[in-house]
Amino acid sequence: MGPYTLHYALILLVGFGVSLAATRQGEALGLRWRITAVPGGRRQHLGVISRLGGIGIALGFWAALALAQSFHIPTADPNETRRLWGLIAGSVWMFGMGLLDDRFELPPWVEYLTYLVAAFVAIATLIILEQFNNPLTGTLINAPWFVYIPLTIFWITGMIVTVNWLDGLDGLAAGVAAIMAAVLALHMIRMEQYSVAPEALALLGAALGFLVFNVHPARVHMGSNGSFVLGYLLAALGLIAGARVAMVLMVMGIPILDVAWTIMDRLRHGINPGQGDRRHLHYRLQDAGLSIRTIVGLYWGVCALFGILALVLATAWYKLLALVVLGLFTLGVLFYLSREH
Repeated sequence: MGPYTLHYALILLVGFGVSLAATRQGEALGLRWRITAVPGGRRQHLGVISRLGGIGIALGFWAALALAQSFHIPTADPNETRRLWGLIAGSVWMFGMGLLDDRFELPPWVEYLTYLVAAFVAIATLIILEQFNNPLTGTLINAPWFVYIPLTIFWITGMIVTVNWLDGLDGLAAGVAAIMAAVLALHMIRMEQYSVAPEALALLGAALGFLVFNVHPARVHMGSNGSFVLGYLLAALGLIAGARVAMVLMVMGIPILDVAWTIMDRLRHGINPGQGDRRHLHYRLQDAGLSIRTIVGLYWGVCALFGILALVLATAWYKLLALVVLGLFTLGVLFYLSREH
């Protein structure tokens, strides 16, 4: 893992340990303050469950990130500190607004305004989708500001929505986020981005610590305070890793397509696109008779497989082909389950 193996191991362990302890406290605080999820509607879990598990994810990430900074790993990027503050400021903002949403159930327009503010925090700190490879020619595209600003807004807000909507079954969102963080960390280390790899490792450790209490049957849910933070950090880290759009799309392809399909399906049936229901792929699979562990295992397996492919495939053409295969497969499953429903 490069020249900083011990440093990386400590960052991962601190993220995991702090998240583990804080998630347990979040479980107790949620029950005490009655910030809980109760069975009913699209949720079919058993019993009253705390929604403050995101405390573990946030504190685990911040603690591991603080440790990473104490190691003073050298960098040649003069803007790296600015982007680091963008990660911190954006995640603090999303965590605070997520807590408010869990407590007061904010109206949709406030939620989407929250996402927009987070996107502008990212842009202000140069976490932007400015450069990306053309998969057809292999050339590097440098987008002007009037292109990369709306692209970055779409990328950040879209990823937050994707993770938020993915958080429907025990262990699903956190497990996929952990896989995405691991893939990004491995890519950063391979590309000798030694000073930013700790950011992805910090998120990996925090997600794994939370998962201890979140795998089925879950003792705690991440709530909006967790899903907002995860969505923002995954979007931002994908850009910090060098605008690895294809890599993120390969790992997150199923959840992203599910969001797009669900929005179109709701619009087609005259339903508000932001209204919660059981039209998501993971709910459709559950209604088709698959167990929660099976569904989550399938998601984890496919995301991990395409994460490995994203790391090992040599050319953009192969990655594009893999994305097309994944997209057609996912759309086929969604179409079949929609007809059955």
